[in-house]
Amino acid sequence: MGYTFVSATILLLLITDPLGNIPIFANALRGVAPERRARVILREVLIAFGLLLTFMFVGDRFLRVMNLSDLSLQIAGAVVLFLIALRMIFPPEARDTPPLVTEPLIVPLAIPALAGPSALATVMLLVSQAPERRMEWVAALCVTMAVCAVVLVLAERIQRALGDRVVMAFERLMGLILVAISVEMLLRGIKAFAGQLSAT
Repeated sequence: MGYTFVSATILLLLITDPLGNIPIFANALRGVAPERRARVILREVLIAFGLLLTFMFVGDRFLRVMNLSDLSLQIAGAVVLFLIALRMIFPPEARDTPPLVTEPLIVPLAIPALAGPSALATVMLLVSQAPERRMEWVAALCVTMAVCAVVLVLAERIQRALGDRVVMAFERLMGLILVAISVEMLLRGIKAFAGQLSAT
């Protein structure tokens, strides 16, 4: 599936889902002093960015070491995206979890909230399909992480301005779009696999 800079950025935004991560960050930062929350959020976004950037540059080597093909990554990525999208459309019942007593570091905010398995698989997929456009994918990742940082830093204001219902409706709309993307990826993967079988 051929991506442009804009479509890759949108895909990464859908997967990292900054609006959907607002409740996770709010719960994890409940025990953090208000004046430190923005710094913690920026730190976690930078950690997630560093991890995704690392996978963007060494992901192809990882595929070779694991003896995985681009096609298998595409089909697996489509399945993972589909499952993530279903959780966005039909979120599990909210459970009250105790806030973290200490300041969160890496887990659960940077990983897996932002740099989860689906995001890691996506950046690897982008590079594996068009390695010559690696810097374009890096730029798309930079824009994605910048948007995530802004949304999460302004999370409380966004919730107050839009309300929980609007935020939830927008997240489900993004989930629906992500379902369509994942199905398209799966169909293209199956078509490519069928072409390989017919050629042999």
